[in-house]
Amino acid sequence: MPLVNGHVLLDIIKERKVIAGAFNTTNLETTVGILEAVEKSGIPTFIQVAPTNITLAGYDYLVDMVARYAENMDTPVALHLDHGKKFEDVKKAIRAGFTSVMIDGAAFDFEENIAFTKKAVDFAKAYGIPVEAELGAILGKEDDHVSESDAKTDPLQVKEFVERTGCDMLAVSVGNVHGLEDEPNIDFELLEEICELSPVPLVIHGGSGIPDEHIQRMVEHNVAKVNIASDLRQSYIRSVGISYNQNNNEANLIRVLEEAEKAVCETVYQKILNMNSVVARV
Repeated sequence: MPLVNGHVLLDIIKERKVIAGAFNTTNLETTVGILEAVEKSGIPTFIQVAPTNITLAGYDYLVDMVARYAENMDTPVALHLDHGKKFEDVKKAIRAGFTSVMIDGAAFDFEENIAFTKKAVDFAKAYGIPVEAELGAILGKEDDHVSESDAKTDPLQVKEFVERTGCDMLAVSVGNVHGLEDEPNIDFELLEEICELSPVPLVIHGGSGIPDEHIQRMVEHNVAKVNIASDLRQSYIRSVGISYNQNNNEANLIRVLEEAEKAVCETVYQKILNMNSVVARV
């Protein structure tokens, strides 16, 4: 089927009472590995890319890759911009054909974040595209950006932030961290408090380091989307490294990349099932 609008995907997620993984891609092999796993799982999912990783292919080429594969899928998938830190990132992604976007103003103070986010929401609204925003700073390493801030989301700011910005999803900081170098410690009491106050579905970043059983609990707290990047990137890099170690004179690039694609697919497929406590399909 064609790429699904993020609003539609959120409705499907809510109806099926599942948590959608949001898996970060970088190149063709990672993209195909993710989408193959999504189709095999049958669980609606986001595939996403951050501006820091778009340089390898560009917005238009990435849309083309994902859309071409999705056309032959039965499982709904949306293409999401992850961590757009500039308004220009959002504009480029939407105009290229992304069906969901994130504007990340977490580095700003409350009022600045509201103004920054609302500008993106107003632009995206004309295209019918949902916007994810972030309130609270998330500790850890995201690509080359290292954040030493660990400011948990203030639940008393949530309702006002959502209402004044008009955002459709809210990424929150509740002890989750980017990357695998820091240990997540999910504060479920805080997550529950935010859930009760938020008019929109919640998003958890840094899903690679969070135990699956904790992610499974999050569906009870209006979490619709959990971002996963480090796990599949490590699978890809590890697969290439194994191929090299097995034969450091290897010149068959196709074989090496096919193995990397397979490794990504297996990681994503297992993660989707584990997050939703689903038994693997035979």
